[in-house]
Amino acid sequence: MSLQLRLFGGGQNAAGKLSAGNDGSHAIDKSKVLAQTDAGVITPMNPGNFGSIRTAPVVPAPQYFDKDQADALKKLAKEKTEGARHSKKAYKSLGKIEKADATVHRSHRKYEGEVATNELAKVRSNASLAKKLYGLTPGYARLGLGIDKAESDARGRIDAIKAKLTGAN
Repeated sequence: MSLQLRLFGGGQNAAGKLSAGNDGSHAIDKSKVLAQTDAGVITPMNPGNFGSIRTAPVVPAPQYFDKDQADALKKLAKEKTEGARHSKKAYKSLGKIEKADATVHRSHRKYEGEVATNELAKVRSNASLAKKLYGLTPGYARLGLGIDKAESDARGRIDAIKAKLTGAN
C-alpha cells in the first residue's frame, strides 16, 4: 500500500476508477472550515467569560488596619508581585507558542493548498491523456481491421493452395 494511502486514505476503487465524483461538486462544509480550533478559543461567537483575578477583596470604605493585617498584606503583596512576574513570563511564552502554532497552521494550510492545486493539475493531465487516447481509438480500430482482413486474405489464399495441392475442389 502506498505511503499516501497509509497516511491519508483514499485512492481508487477496484475497477481503477476514482472513488470520489469528479463532476464539479464539493464536500466543503462551511461550519467545519470556520470551526474553532479548540472549544476554549476566544472568538466573536465564544467571547469568553471576561473574568478577572482579585486576590484581595475591594475595600468599600476607608478603614484602619492593625499591624498583623498590614504585615499579612505586605507578605501577600510580595508573593503576588513575584507570582505576577512569573505569570507575565508564562503568558508571554504562551503567546509565543500560540504565534508558533499559528505559523505552523498557516504553513500547513498553504501546503495543503499546493497539494490541492497540483492534484487538479495532475488530474487535468490524466483527463487530457484520456481524451487523446480516445481520439486514437479509430486509428487502432482501422489497424486491427486491416490485420483481420490481411489474416482473412492470407487464410483464403492458403486454403486455395491446399485445395489445389490436395486435389480437393
